[in-house]
Amino acid sequence: MSARLFLIGCILATITSTSHAQSPELRFGAAIPPEVDAIYERGLAWLANAQSDAGNWQDGNSGAGLDGICVMAFLASGEDPNFGRYAQNIRRAVRHIIEQQDSNTGYLPSSMYHHGFAMLALSEAYGAVDESLLWQGAAAGGTKRSIAQALDLAIRAAGTSQKKNKWGGWRYTPDSTDADTSVTGAVLMGLLAARNAGMDVPDETINGALEYMRRSTGKDGSVAYTGGLGGMGESMNRSAIATLVAAVGKQKDPQKFDATLKHITSRLEHRESGSYIEYFRYYMAQALFQGDYDSWQKWNAGTIRQLTETQRDDGSFSNGSYGTAMSLLALALNYRFLPIYER
Repeated sequence: MSARLFLIGCILATITSTSHAQSPELRFGAAIPPEVDAIYERGLAWLANAQSDAGNWQDGNSGAGLDGICVMAFLASGEDPNFGRYAQNIRRAVRHIIEQQDSNTGYLPSSMYHHGFAMLALSEAYGAVDESLLWQGAAAGGTKRSIAQALDLAIRAAGTSQKKNKWGGWRYTPDSTDADTSVTGAVLMGLLAARNAGMDVPDETINGALEYMRRSTGKDGSVAYTGGLGGMGESMNRSAIATLVAAVGKQKDPQKFDATLKHITSRLEHRESGSYIEYFRYYMAQALFQGDYDSWQKWNAGTIRQLTETQRDDGSFSNGSYGTAMSLLALALNYRFLPIYER
């Protein structure tokens, strides 16, 4: 069975009763725009060539999280991780993420950003990757954990780290005693994906992080970076993250969720620049899809045009592996294969 058929089956099996009122287009997607397929084909080919023999990607953002983002880029369009054309690339990357994990603490290096994105990728790979094939071709020796074992360790690492700060979130290192909404969003999405995949994630861990995000959100939809007090600065990135985690976590504060959603839907023409552009596109796509499907459609059309114009001749985007994988993931909701993209 192909990964596309398998993942469609998983989605059908997990649709809740509230989703029956949704249109088939919203639940399963419309026809894939040919521009999206073209961007994805070229981007994945570049990522496959850029991967090291060890299974990771090496640029200025190297770490388990970058490897996780690249894994998700492959899985997001329905690439078969077991017998497809990029199966070896996907499995090598998953193995490398697991091999880099601290066997004592469960930490996925090299920051809590990386930990969150790697945990998200492992959650999306769990159930799609055939464990009997995962370690085929791997070097002898070393710890060969299953994806579930690695996830369980990562979940416990996140919980241990969270207890070290008074805010209920996370910052850059596992031992940080403070938190910020950007890192917290990354770790929280990893935990929510793990819970959706059937892993045991303590409610107190997720609820504590969601409460930190709520406290950090102002009535106008702006979200503080640190400090745990609402508002204090306009940031489309942070408002998008707050919208997304509230929707996926199924804890939509009526006042604050509506405020953050309005904050981003009223600025669909906003464009980030510099080092945050891919990060912005990644979170904006998911937040709009979860909160306002019509706004997502408009924003998606504009993103397709932008990425068509900015993709390089070799299939990559600026900022190397990170920029390429994140740019592809900004379009991934056109496919709807990853469980985390369910609405």
